[in-house]
Amino acid sequence: MKITDLLKLDTIIIDLQSVTKQAVIDELSGKLAEADRLNDVESFKAAILKREEQSTTGIGEGIAIPHAKTNAVRIPAICFGKSVSGVDYESLDGQPAHLFFMIAASEGANADHLETLSRLSSLLMDDKFRARLISASSGEEVLEIINQKEMEAYEEVREEEQTSNAASASGNSKGKILAVTACPTGIAHTYMAADALKAKAKEMGIDFKVETNGSTGIKNGLTTAEIDEADAIIVAADKQVEMDRFNGKHVIIVPVAHGIRKTEELLTRALNQDAPVYNGTGNDKRDEGDSAKGGLGIYKHLMNGVSNMLPFVVGGGILIALSFFFGIEAADPANPDYNPIAKALSDIGGGNGAFFLLVPVLAGFIASSIADRPGFAPGMVGGLLAAQANAGFLGGLIAGFLAGYVVLLLRKLFSRLPQTLDGIKPVLLYPVFGMLITGFIMIFIVNEPVTAINTGLTDWLQGLSGTNAIFLGLILGGMMAVDMGGPLNKAAFTFGIAAIEASSFGPHAAVMAGGMVPPLGIAFATTFFKSKFSEMERKSGFTNYFMGASFITEGAIPFAAADPLRVIVSSVVGAATAGALSMAFSVTLPAPHGGIFVIPLVNHPFRYLLAILIGSLITALILGFWKKKQK
Repeated sequence: MKITDLLKLDTIIIDLQSVTKQAVIDELSGKLAEADRLNDVESFKAAILKREEQSTTGIGEGIAIPHAKTNAVRIPAICFGKSVSGVDYESLDGQPAHLFFMIAASEGANADHLETLSRLSSLLMDDKFRARLISASSGEEVLEIINQKEMEAYEEVREEEQTSNAASASGNSKGKILAVTACPTGIAHTYMAADALKAKAKEMGIDFKVETNGSTGIKNGLTTAEIDEADAIIVAADKQVEMDRFNGKHVIIVPVAHGIRKTEELLTRALNQDAPVYNGTGNDKRDEGDSAKGGLGIYKHLMNGVSNMLPFVVGGGILIALSFFFGIEAADPANPDYNPIAKALSDIGGGNGAFFLLVPVLAGFIASSIADRPGFAPGMVGGLLAAQANAGFLGGLIAGFLAGYVVLLLRKLFSRLPQTLDGIKPVLLYPVFGMLITGFIMIFIVNEPVTAINTGLTDWLQGLSGTNAIFLGLILGGMMAVDMGGPLNKAAFTFGIAAIEASSFGPHAAVMAGGMVPPLGIAFATTFFKSKFSEMERKSGFTNYFMGASFITEGAIPFAAADPLRVIVSSVVGAATAGALSMAFSVTLPAPHGGIFVIPLVNHPFRYLLAILIGSLITALILGFWKKKQK
């Protein structure tokens, strides 16, 4: 199937009238609807905007490829639009877009359709082809240029295959580099990144192969032999790809956009093996810069522990909170209000159930993030010893990092053993020596002083009142809004969980209030100050009502990225106010997550809602008055 089987005269706009990104989407979608290619134009536009929220489809070099795969499409099609003056499409290179290809793929699009759409993405990487399209004066000329380019492309592919085979046979290449590209929809960016990397590799004289994970499945798959021979692997992906096969290889992991925009940098790094060795954990570890290169990745390891511990915290906390409905002391058999159901809920969620596992799970997954599977058992045991000694959350953190790095050390020491013993290392040597060393250090060195610190922290939290409590709430609430899901946000959240584990439920109430404010404040701002936001921002702002209510602070990130100073400052002020008010109102929250869905578990629900509402309105007012009107 040719591209011009999907792109027809009735889906070409040779002179776009739109001057904004939203208007371009509306105009191109309208053209597709006018040509009877869509079942529902509004649903189609919603799918296009949803894809734009993941990452802009303005790929740079004057090109934008808005695309969606949805049942709102009646017939798979391409709509072409050209703007000589250009449109600010939030492109990756910050330059105006002139050529627009809106790709409409139906939910059940066949492989031929999808491969044709991906081929268009590849052709657009040719700057001469783009220049000819920009100079085209009619729809007929556009179709002729595309047909001619497709024919040339077939010839180029055959020539490339012959050249590649000859280079491999002669052994004249600089090195062997492999790559994998993938984007969420698998239609455009996947193939553009592949072609950009392939072209640059050819220019640099590199023996190169790229696997694409697109809508039609995996193409040009990498073999085990090729991976074994490779100097390094580049994974340019915005979705999960199979990673365990790269165990022991230097792997660069970046967003798919880097595969389009930073080809030479990535290939040079790959040739120099300037990337960490992948440990085969199966996790998608993005290139995190210097911290990752240094091999520590402390934040990443901590978040691996916290994220795996979180279901125990959430489930256990809510079950404990439910037991309170029968009475605060209803789980105590010696209390007159004793209720067996309350006791069961408390046992399942509390110290005999989910909460008993918090510290061991935290430590186990921190250790496994550092040392892969061999670190898990020593980490769990170290965490259990910390929990039994009442070293608490802090003891679990120490146990996790200790166990992980102990196992890494054991790996180096045991690497000198005969290869015939490799089979017993993960089932005997690592667990025995890992548990032994970690356990001894925890029992004889760590637990006693950390238990004293943990006891002091617990007493301090439980003794907080008045100004001290309000100040703590202000700090925690503000931290939740500074980076909206980043390290400071997670640090505050982790502190809140530690407070819950210490049976102090006030700090985490401030944390959740602070985390709900940024998206809610932005939602209010887009509602009350409509003239200050674009149509697309207003639509995105409406979704923030739901994200904020659900305690998903990350809903504010697109707004913060577009206008960081105003959005972040406004959000921090409102979130800090909400956190301070929550503590001033003596609100306690035993559930660590859930937003408005766990408000019934709060001791003072109306006060808590008032604190969140006041903080959100403060953010909305500051942002609304500070922002400039849209032109």
